[in-house]
Formats: sequence, structure tokens, C-alpha cells
Amino acid sequence: MTRDAATPEELSELEQLIDDWFERQKETLPILLDVSRDEDVERRWYARLEGEERDVTTVWLTLGQRTLKYETYFLPYPEDNKEKVFELLLRRNYDLVGAQFGIGPEEAIFLTGELPFHAVDENELDRILGSMWEYVERYWHAALKMGFGNRLKNEREKKAD
Repeated sequence: MTRDAATPEELSELEQLIDDWFERQKETLPILLDVSRDEDVERRWYARLEGEERDVTTVWLTLGQRTLKYETYFLPYPEDNKEKVFELLLRRNYDLVGAQFGIGPEEAIFLTGELPFHAVDENELDRILGSMWEYVERYWHAALKMGFGNRLKNEREKKAD
């Protein structure tokens, strides 16, 4: 490891920086619906963002001794065209900056990234939240349609009847 882990003082300062940044964003960022802290996981925040393609995206930020990890639940494991969905997202990974698609808990698809704790500042927090929102908005509808096309078709047909 090239850098030491954050000291308790450094973690406290970063925690306060993140809290303060979110407080200001609540006032100025219209798509930020809510920010809450996890009661069970230390130094974890949940930011709920209003979407255009997807109603709501929740980004989790977790500050650890070495990194700030950020993630969002993107899509359940596809029912249809699994290989095509995975290929679509793997190809998108090539162009993404600071995040990548992957299969996470319960075989669901997540969008995740990490930043070294010493690089966390307000500009990076803004980039993280904006990028995660943008990537979900850009790729969610295509992946949903490809991975759940039969279910969506059946639901449309039931509504038509």
C-alpha cells in the first residue's frame, strides 16, 4: 500500500465535509430528493436522486479507512437476453469514468466506484453524484428493455385487455 489508512481525525473531517456538502446540495440541487445516514453502518450515506428515465436512483456512499465507495442498484438479474445485457454493460464500462457495472449481491447488477480517501473533496463528490445519475439515466432504459422485454410486453398486453 502506498498510502497510510486515514486517521480517526481525517475520517471525522471527511465525514463532516460530506455532511456539509450534502446539506448545501439539498438547497441547490433540485433532483436531490433526500439524504439519509445509515443507522447500522458507520459513515454511510444514501442520496435519493429523481430521474427522468428511472423514477429514483439511490446512491450509497460509504467512507472507509482507505476509500470512499459509491454504488447504486442498477437492475435485477435479467430474465431475457442475459448475454446481450451483460455485453451492453461491459461495453459501456469501457467509456465510463470512475464507475463500472458489475454483478453484485443477489446476482443483481450494480454500478460501483471507489475513490481514495485523500482525493475526496467537494468537486469529487459532485462528480460522483452527477456521474452515477448520468450513467443510470443513459443506460437503464435500454438494459431494462433488453433484459425484461417479455415481462414488459406481457404487462402492456394485460393493460390493453
